[in-house]
Amino acid sequence: MIGRLREALAQAVELGGPVVVILLAVSVASAAVVLYKLWQFAASGVGRHGEIARAVAAWDAGDPDRARRELAAARSYLRPVLGLALDGPRDAARLEAEAEAGFARLERGFRFLDTVAQLAPLLGLFGTVLGMISAFQALQDAGAQVDPSVLAGGIWVALLTTAAGLAVAMPTAACLSWLEARIEAERVFAERALRVLLAPRAGAAREAEGHVRPA
Repeated sequence: MIGRLREALAQAVELGGPVVVILLAVSVASAAVVLYKLWQFAASGVGRHGEIARAVAAWDAGDPDRARRELAAARSYLRPVLGLALDGPRDAARLEAEAEAGFARLERGFRFLDTVAQLAPLLGLFGTVLGMISAFQALQDAGAQVDPSVLAGGIWVALLTTAAGLAVAMPTAACLSWLEARIEAERVFAERALRVLLAPRAGAAREAEGHVRPA
């Protein structure tokens, strides 16, 4: 196994140079980060807010006992924040800061994926430029006896690095876009849930009834 890996790396260096090796290493790191984020999202309950949605609806309807039961059954990273909104000090700024801290934990690694998506094509282009320089140097050394196959082979190897860079950048960018969309949906859900818990409809109705004077 180790021998085959060494042989594959040696072949990659021979064909595309060190740039391809760097891109291979970056692709492995990027794939590892994506897999970790998928596991983290699943473990944190991202997107699974059935109990929380029912708890928020119960609180909005004026049923705090059911709201607390539903929230206790939730397995989401938002449960501590919403529990603080139910039983703790109702400070909107504090609650938003706690929610943002949870989002920040989920967003760790996004900067790395964004860097890979932006730099991988540039690394591929850099390898292509280096390959073209080598190809034209070989062409110059050949003098009058130019073999077109040598130039074509050098160009093919040079373009290989560009293809490798794009092959790394495109799936990384797609995965990052999907992860960011999930986090954006989480932010919208959390913001609405906190606003409902801080200003429930039933509470507003009771307050309005308290201001009605009997005839």
